[in-house]
Amino acid sequence: MLIASILIYALYALIILILVRVVFSWTNPYPNNSVYRLVFRATEPVLAPVRHRLPPMSGMDLSPLVVTLVAYFVIAALRNLTGA
Repeated sequence: MLIASILIYALYALIILILVRVVFSWTNPYPNNSVYRLVFRATEPVLAPVRHRLPPMSGMDLSPLVVTLVAYFVIAALRNLTGA
């Protein structure tokens, strides 16, 4: 199950990028920072559709939490399917 393993690693990488983006949102880095742009470009295609479907919750963006939880559930399902 090589494909499942690659997908699991890709999901873990996405989770790490989302956590970096959350930390960046707290520190408010300079927008021209290359690391910030990389993280934004990698996570925005995943977070934007979720953000549009979630109702606003006291001004907080809960899309990173939702995407992270879904990624963990998909990882658990893939591990269950592969027996790892």
